[in-house]
Amino acid sequence: MTTATARVFRLPDLGEGLTEAGLVQWLVQVGDTIRTDQAIAEVETAKSVVELPSPFAGVITALHGEPGETIAVGAPVLEVADPDAAPAAPKIGGTADSRTDAAEASDIRQSVRSAGTPAEAEKEAYRAEERAGGSGNVLIGYGTSERAGSGRRRPRAVRQAPAAAPAQVSDAAAPASAPTTPTAAPRRVAVRSPLVRRLARDLGLDVHTIEATGADGAITRADVLRAAVDHAVDGAAVAASGTTTGTTSTADAAAAIDGLAVVARERMSPLRKAVSATLSRSRSEIPEATVWVDVDATRLWEVRAEMAGPDGKAPSLTALLARYTLLALAEYPLLAARLSEDTSEIVTFDGVNLGVAADTDRGLMVPVVPRAHELSIAELDGALREVAATARTGRMDPARLRGSTFTLNNYGSLGVDGSAAIINHPEVAILGVGRMIERPWVVDGTIVARRIVQLSLVFDHRVCDGGYAAGFLRRVTELIEHPLRAYPRV
Repeated sequence: MTTATARVFRLPDLGEGLTEAGLVQWLVQVGDTIRTDQAIAEVETAKSVVELPSPFAGVITALHGEPGETIAVGAPVLEVADPDAAPAAPKIGGTADSRTDAAEASDIRQSVRSAGTPAEAEKEAYRAEERAGGSGNVLIGYGTSERAGSGRRRPRAVRQAPAAAPAQVSDAAAPASAPTTPTAAPRRVAVRSPLVRRLARDLGLDVHTIEATGADGAITRADVLRAAVDHAVDGAAVAASGTTTGTTSTADAAAAIDGLAVVARERMSPLRKAVSATLSRSRSEIPEATVWVDVDATRLWEVRAEMAGPDGKAPSLTALLARYTLLALAEYPLLAARLSEDTSEIVTFDGVNLGVAADTDRGLMVPVVPRAHELSIAELDGALREVAATARTGRMDPARLRGSTFTLNNYGSLGVDGSAAIINHPEVAILGVGRMIERPWVVDGTIVARRIVQLSLVFDHRVCDGGYAAGFLRRVTELIEHPLRAYPRV
């Protein structure tokens, strides 16, 4: 029989010199047969959530890491053996249930080898191993339900361990410490989110004891926090009854800071680390300055409907503001420039790659509309809607999150009027737009209600001075107050 030689797939550099990725979930399990380029896991990089394809085909013999953990570039991800070779004992890094099942498979193999021919015993051992560590095994948090539209995982029946052939062992040979009754297996629980599982572990809670209230029977973050509160209340009641000493244990002391209980410690995701690094570099390297102005956008609000295209759909306010910003940048190109790495040169460009700040569940992302200056308002509107929607799904191609030369941040959609934005390094400026709401405004000596919006421009003072930045802001203001002067191509 051929000996299985496992090939190890190590995490490659997923782009831009990233050094690590967070494991979101496995799409395969130990014992599955996979093909070349089949997606085997979802990983979170500093840019987005992407599927990780396997460069090998064969039978999976080991998975390294659990959802929620970080895998360094160059570290092993999974091991694959030739499907025609005898499989090695399956491994799943760090999964307690998998180790239990693997041990069970080993016991079954020893039992079946005690009866029948060696070939039959080996086949039965292989099948037992497949049942224990392969497709029937459930990674806690994900189950075996089919993922919608993926076609990668098939519904499978829950594994039932076969009855082992009775071994002929004399009473004298039987160990005195052998258990006389089997131990009940722990209750299977559904913890869909690795963050919820990590929260429970950080709080010292056993997920098997937490009551699930999720719509699909999953344990939610609220369930974990509720169990933590109940646990704390029970502990306080015990202390109040005098059944414990008045001292605080080392574990309890470590779970409190300045008298407040620590609810959770969550490792920063690759995205948050990337955002932190970029913004920290921006703050430390760029001598930024800010200018702002309140703008009467009443006319823009009124005539937007007149800019509807043949389909009768009016462009969004964000698209109009982006269009006016691009027109102003054509007159003030330094604000869409960059500094060279050694800061000795100002690099200007023929046009603008427009970055658009988007608030997503994963955090702040800045998808890019390349060569945005060439687009009509209708085209710009469609592009902005598409990149924002894709960014919010968390599955944007990393290539679409780099290359911007100027960023527009419409934080008015978040219900705020102003913000001291941070420049998106290596850019040199960012324009923020607040809410467009009715406010009292003086027109020809009379106080009237007008639609007012605050614009805030943050710029790198090394590239230009306040007069240049103010000129750009005045141009954008003029286009907003007199929108038809821009003669937008719809």
